[in-house]
Amino acid sequence: MSEVTELSNFIGGQWRPAICEHWIEDYAPATGEHIARIPCSSSEDVDDAVEAAMDALGGWAALSILERAKWLDKIADALDARGEEVAQLESLDTGKPITLARNVDAARSVANFRFFAEQGREFESETFEMSDATNRVLYKPVGVAGLITPWNLPLYLLSWKVAPALLMGNTIVAKPSELTPMTASLLAEVIEDVGLPDGVFNLVHGNGLDAGAPLTSHPDVDLISFTGGTDTGREVAKAASSGFKKLSLELGGKNATIVRSDVDIESMMPSIVRASFLNQGQVCLCGSRILIHESIYDAFVGSFLTAVTDMIVGDPADEETVLGALISQSHRDKVLSYIDLAEQEGGEILCGGGAPVGIPEAFENGFWISPTVIDGLAPDARCAMEEIFGPVVTLHPFSDDQEAIEIANMTDYGLAGSIWTSDVEAGGLMAEQIDSGMIWVNCWLHRDLRVPFGGVKNSGVGREGGRWSLGFFSEAINICVKH
Repeated sequence: MSEVTELSNFIGGQWRPAICEHWIEDYAPATGEHIARIPCSSSEDVDDAVEAAMDALGGWAALSILERAKWLDKIADALDARGEEVAQLESLDTGKPITLARNVDAARSVANFRFFAEQGREFESETFEMSDATNRVLYKPVGVAGLITPWNLPLYLLSWKVAPALLMGNTIVAKPSELTPMTASLLAEVIEDVGLPDGVFNLVHGNGLDAGAPLTSHPDVDLISFTGGTDTGREVAKAASSGFKKLSLELGGKNATIVRSDVDIESMMPSIVRASFLNQGQVCLCGSRILIHESIYDAFVGSFLTAVTDMIVGDPADEETVLGALISQSHRDKVLSYIDLAEQEGGEILCGGGAPVGIPEAFENGFWISPTVIDGLAPDARCAMEEIFGPVVTLHPFSDDQEAIEIANMTDYGLAGSIWTSDVEAGGLMAEQIDSGMIWVNCWLHRDLRVPFGGVKNSGVGREGGRWSLGFFSEAINICVKH
């Protein structure tokens, strides 16, 4: 890009810079090129956005859920019409391959709005009959929703929160990651274009300290939905607790991929590799610990390494590229530090470990790491216990199902995991014993949007998805009428 894009906040239907007129620079991960600048917003901008959301709340909440579902359809249609633009911006801003940006980020963002619109049309409140009275449950908006989203799936995860929040009658102040601001601004453009009432959706760019913290602690923000790192999540929870806000935290993961002795290695391998490295391993659901039954360990590792070394790493705009760049220089350096630590802990780097060989000159200033496979670490080594969030997996043998379950449950995280086996009944029984919010058997990231999404332990608080999202973004009120 020869020009640097200048983005603005979207508050009360108006585009505007930060009041302090300070800026944050945005860089393309694949090239290191300066591509955009965004407002470095402060508490003053957050105050204005919350005020706009409060002013719009009464009118928006007064609409029926069916009327709000129609607005979601309008947003979905307008977003769909700009699908290729979404994909191109997302690939540029995150460094991910264009095919992934099209098939996941752009497509699922539209699907999220369509899904929750349909949920609204199907929504029925409960009634409970007593011998002498009728109880009717009424779902009211919570109020002003503060939505804070991460950089790995920017529009995808923003839409996952915006759609149900709007459907249930809330107004919104959204704060996307300052590392990936472009598609959040595109969503605000779409919302403006379809004519959503001013103040119903507000967008505030900025960093966590200057914009995120004032949003989470704002006395007139009634709920916070946060997706991001566990350490930041702790701070969000502290800030929100003083005001007794409704809180949903989708945090980190250190997920186990369990490969039983009866697995069909050849047929399952593409899915296991995908579960390990999708989006350069920058997905909280990725299986970064692969637990392999000792009887097939050597055969599995050989097949896995062949598949991993065949992955194409490079130009995100190339249709053949499978893995792109990491999000930033600091994140790349963090991941590399864990690879160094793995060697100090006695691990053996079987492949990867640094930048890909032969990266074109245009990308030499980008933030690259080849997919890295580490063997020989103890299951309680730091690299096997702490979230790395990059293209790095560790391999661990186990002797029986119970040992695999014990290793899977060792970490402080409990977000997701997968089990690969020819015996689905045994796989299902293992899944029930793993401390995790989501387990897949013979698949990974196979998502039904109606089911609960969230983790246990340090992986989060609360559930979103389907009726769980509708419940979180509303207040259930019981009205009891005596006959």
